[in-house]
Amino acid sequence: MRGFRGFRRRKDERKTPVIPSTREDLKVSIYRDLEKNHRVMKDLFERCYDVNFRIFRIGKEIEAEIIYVDNMAHIDEINTHILTPLMRKSCSRPEEVEEFLREELPAVYVKPVETFDECARLVSSGEPVLFIDGWRRALNLGLRQLEKRAVSDPEGEPVIRGPKEGFIESAQTNTALLRRRIQSPQLKLEEMRLGRYTQTRVIIAYMEGIVNESVLDEVKRRLERIDVDAVLESGVIEELIEDNPYSPFPQIHFTERVDAVCADLLSGRVAIITDGTPDVLVAPVSFPAFLQATEDYYLRSIYATAVRWLRYLLFFFSLVAPSFYVATISFHPEAVPTEQLFTFASSRERIPLPTIVETVLMELAFEAVREAGLRLPKLVGSAVTIVGALIIGEAAVTAGIVSAPVVIVVALTGIASFTIPRYSLGFAMRVLRFPLLLISGAFGMVGFSLSLIALVIHLASLRSFGMPYLSPIAPFRPKQMKDVFWRTFWWKMGTRPIQSTNIHRQAPDQKPGPERGGEH
Repeated sequence: MRGFRGFRRRKDERKTPVIPSTREDLKVSIYRDLEKNHRVMKDLFERCYDVNFRIFRIGKEIEAEIIYVDNMAHIDEINTHILTPLMRKSCSRPEEVEEFLREELPAVYVKPVETFDECARLVSSGEPVLFIDGWRRALNLGLRQLEKRAVSDPEGEPVIRGPKEGFIESAQTNTALLRRRIQSPQLKLEEMRLGRYTQTRVIIAYMEGIVNESVLDEVKRRLERIDVDAVLESGVIEELIEDNPYSPFPQIHFTERVDAVCADLLSGRVAIITDGTPDVLVAPVSFPAFLQATEDYYLRSIYATAVRWLRYLLFFFSLVAPSFYVATISFHPEAVPTEQLFTFASSRERIPLPTIVETVLMELAFEAVREAGLRLPKLVGSAVTIVGALIIGEAAVTAGIVSAPVVIVVALTGIASFTIPRYSLGFAMRVLRFPLLLISGAFGMVGFSLSLIALVIHLASLRSFGMPYLSPIAPFRPKQMKDVFWRTFWWKMGTRPIQSTNIHRQAPDQKPGPERGGEH
């Protein structure tokens, strides 16, 4: 990404068009003269070897030109349904060509194009464009053919019971997957383009009559303010529209699962589908939603509730276990039973490092092994992670660098962190564990307690598109608690979650938060 030199527009680019041209202003309308149109498009796509310009005659009287990109347009369909019929057709007026394409070629999607700007965008996206001499419009033929992978099980969110299909990189396929699940005209899909150069397709999905209109308007407003060179992945959008970018906690949920997005839409949330990535953004969200797995709603209520309680317990353990251990051993050893304290003391006889130092070293080693397992090929990644952790832990204890209790605490903390169903929340816990560990090592149980209090205050102050982050715990809503700490029976779920209407808007001069993303 170094080549971008930042996403925002530099001062010397403020007056540059969205699609630059050295000769023509692309916002002007298409000319009647085919030669002028050819010259504009030829200059625009100069030094683009993959763009083809095919000039031919319709019958014997009208000159025409079709422009398309290799390997992005359906060449067989162009030859069979466009070039061959038109070259054999006898037309005296350009309007007859459009009528012919609409009536006699029903498989072709024909749409008039008025400006060079739109023509350039269509050709760049793979759509063939037809120019006809004597006509001030072009025709979008809708014969784009792009390679895409098949729909498969999302690897980042596996389930034992439930649908095994996930989103892919094609926005068109993703919207079709939603339509197949929610067969209702109330499912609305609105399209916009983001990125001055990429012109990335972004689709806003919501359920009319269910979604909170204030939340929907706020989502649209924040998206419309985005003014960057490129939107290559949904993470760019997430960072530009979230309420508090300085918080380690995610305020927008992303998922690859089709069933999860459908459930969110039916709960009144808004989904943001970005072309080129399988990760779909969902807003607004609350903190408890990040600890709820999709599979919870396919298991029986008793099983799902038991697993959810275990998940909450392990989540808290993964955050505080190393810090609590360091604070207790370093500052409050009297809180440990005598026999257990002797065991800890004997294991630390040959350890020259303080407890805080050896714990931090083991945490860093564990994170390094985990990161290495993610970056290595799948066939060797898991083996390297397991073997590396065993070898490093055993070697560190044998060499007297760290004690065995520290290895056990760090290992259990890592295992507990894997139970968090949402990757973004798990990453936040990994980041927060280190400052909490350092504060506990410096100030003991007082620092540990104050850190937890500050963390809870921070969580209570966060909002996601106007909805309190700890909702429905704070503010407390008893009717909504049936799907927080336990998953109630389906026949008791009679109401949808309440989406707050109190949208938080920042002042225009404030850069962080929902007001950023435009020109500064």
